Amino acid sequence: MNIRRHIEELEARRGSTVLVFAASHLELDLLPELYDTLRSLRRPARLDVVFYCKGGMVNAARRIALLLHEFTDHLSFIVPHRCESSGTITALAAREIIAGPVAVFSPIDPQLQASASGQGAGPNSISSEDVRLFSQMARDWFGLKAGEAKRQALSVLSENIFPTTLTSFYRSILEARGICAELLSLHMAHEPEARRAGIADQLLFGHHSHTYALTRDDMAALGLPIRRDEATEDLAWAIARSLRSVLGGGVRRSLEDDWFDAILATRSGARRRRRGQDGLEPVWEASEFE
Repeated sequence: MNIRRHIEELEARRGSTVLVFAASHLELDLLPELYDTLRSLRRPARLDVVFYCKGGMVNAARRIALLLHEFTDHLSFIVPHRCESSGTITALAAREIIAGPVAVFSPIDPQLQASASGQGAGPNSISSEDVRLFSQMARDWFGLKAGEAKRQALSVLSENIFPTTLTSFYRSILEARGICAELLSLHMAHEPEARRAGIADQLLFGHHSHTYALTRDDMAALGLPIRRDEATEDLAWAIARSLRSVLGGGVRRSLEDDWFDAILATRSGARRRRRGQDGLEPVWEASEFE
């Protein structure tokens, strides 16, 4: 990966320490390697995280964000491209988010994965918003009165989704909302609680698709600390191009090849996590670094 020079240029420009953090999927198993990397940085006053992520576990997003926040007085995220789903949650901990022109954030409504053994040809996953808006759909599309729509919606949903699964959906919404508010409070404690809750609710309920591609302007409109810096954006975009060439199973030459699903890099070196087809635990290894 030819990113050392870009890291050094970012650090010189911004008077910060730069960490490149890229992951196909955020998970708790990333924490030990991230912790070791942060310890090696000796708690910089300003930490810039060049972040590239397509999603992952909500609880992993929280723990990663809290760990990053603990190791600096001023946490900034630099987002050149992908920062979706749980990646968006992680970015909420930043005092400053520098987002490039093609930065992609997303809503954060929890998803239920469909069972492979289920009957019928239903969707692969169901959004919590699909469930929450079911009675509203019955009113708007089929003219049912509000009370009747809610009663019928509960009956139909309970017949097709196990009742405690509906409760799990509800609990996941409460959890995601609480995590968003917690991370926002790290740098917005002076703001009214209602404002922080409003940002969380807009990310949870304000869009009609989990894959809706939020822009930096959309995020700024929510009240998040989005900043513009073209020179920083250009350097981060060059890093993102290197990351896209090596991260994820899609860049393999064949389905039998190993692949890398996470990368951590500083000016001192880079490590990436190799994952294979054998089902064994992935292994972190030093990466060629220029």
